[in-house]
Amino acid sequence: MSGWFELNKSSDGQFRFVLKAGNGEIILTSELYTTKGAAENGIASVQANSPIDERYEKKVSSNGKCFFNLKAANHQVIGTSQMYASTQSRETGIASVKSNGVSGITKDNT
Repeated sequence: MSGWFELNKSSDGQFRFVLKAGNGEIILTSELYTTKGAAENGIASVQANSPIDERYEKKVSSNGKCFFNLKAANHQVIGTSQMYASTQSRETGIASVKSNGVSGITKDNT
């Protein structure tokens, strides 16, 4: 089963989406958006940018965990991964976003 996006509205009225792998695991979390349309544009940006290697910014947090940001062509962060214990598991996460990020399925929970 391929992945999908879930669009959610927070208690303060802002919008966020997550990208889930086929097994239901969250593999990318967006920033907060003030409008639903902006969040939908964010999903379109993931669909466009997720296949491109150069759009992944690989980072290490202050506690030594690995993670990555997916960025648009203008270098704005579109989404952030979970924390990974190793660089290898981070690479697996990037591969998962590459394969699932082109999904045309969005579950609108707003």
